[in-house]
Amino acid sequence: MHAFGEAKPRRRRKKSKGEVSSGGARKRKLTPEQVDLLELNFGDEHKLESERKDRLASELGLDPRQVAVWFQNRRARWKCKKMEEEYSRLKTEHESAVIEKCRLETEVLKLKEQLTEAEKEKQRLLERGEGGSSNSASPSFSMEAMDPPFLWEFGMEGLEAIFHLPGNNYIHGIELVNSPYEM
Repeated sequence: MHAFGEAKPRRRRKKSKGEVSSGGARKRKLTPEQVDLLELNFGDEHKLESERKDRLASELGLDPRQVAVWFQNRRARWKCKKMEEEYSRLKTEHESAVIEKCRLETEVLKLKEQLTEAEKEKQRLLERGEGGSSNSASPSFSMEAMDPPFLWEFGMEGLEAIFHLPGNNYIHGIELVNSPYEM
């Protein structure tokens, strides 16, 4: 006797070759023509109504139950294939999203570095402006290194706005004079 809640394992008896199944007919392998016709009908509609099942069974020379089971198995394979395709599609989308996320994270890091450098440069420029007219400090950038047409295309007012120049046009020992490029 088994303890409460334990199920007794079921044993199935193997049928010997040629043995008749409970339906009375011997199970036969389908011919390629039968499979083609069943596939064609499956392509039209995945479910079978009773009339259609009986008509297909008589056309194919099969038991209606065998046709119904074939459709049931085919639906299971079809559903499994659809799930595999959906999984592959979602996996590809996920991988693309992960790659894009990594790319964006890298871009954010680069932008943060640029922002930090810009803030440091701004702080250096502010400290120079507060330092007065001391010529001892060496500038971190040179006005000569910049293209003169670029500097002067804004005019003196534009430079004053960009570099926050005081009215005397003086930057740490560099006096800005009117340029031939001034507009």
